[in-house]
Amino acid sequence: MNEQSWYGVRCVFRHRELGVYEERLTLWRATSLGEAISRGELEAHEYCADLDGVEYADFAEAYRMFDEPGEGAEVFSLMRESGLPADEYVGRFFATGAERAERAERAGT
Repeated sequence: MNEQSWYGVRCVFRHRELGVYEERLTLWRATSLGEAISRGELEAHEYCADLDGVEYADFAEAYRMFDEPGEGAEVFSLMRESGLPADEYVGRFFATGAERAERAERAGT
């Protein structure tokens, strides 16, 4: 495949002094999943070089976008098999209580 597509690349970082892990999503135009990951990892190392006490955890995964980036475009998707009910799944993998993130409140809650 020589045609370029948009890819969302997720990389994981460890902030040693803060005691936190960070997941960053970046967008890349590339001709393959491997090229997108390589470009994302190169940027990950540059990101760490600019910050004290931050290391790249050598974990990257990518998602090929099917649309051009724009409002409402899907930039990353990950599917995981699980038999957990939704609230337990979210609590185990996403909302553990240890996150440092802003979340929009759902309408009506």
